[in-house]
Amino acid sequence: MIDAPSLEAVIYRALAALNAERPASDQLALAPATRLFGPGARLDSLGLVSLISDVETTLVTEHGMDVSLADDRALARAESPYATVATLRDYVLELARGA
Repeated sequence: MIDAPSLEAVIYRALAALNAERPASDQLALAPATRLFGPGARLDSLGLVSLISDVETTLVTEHGMDVSLADDRALARAESPYATVATLRDYVLELARGA
């Protein structure tokens, strides 16, 4: 099972790939509190989909975790698992544990 630091590294690499396509003035911080979705977020819907896709692909290819991060469970939550890097990390860890 993947651990929290390894998972954060996966998310940060996906954010770094997005940053490579963004102007210097619009870079996303590689930090747990970085807003990904909702109020204060700097990603548009296409950027969020790209991030989720990159994370899913890396989880499969490097960690053997075949997970769907955009499913009914994620969308039905009171707090979006896409709100911040930390909420995304925690959601993936929850899926990895089979919760």
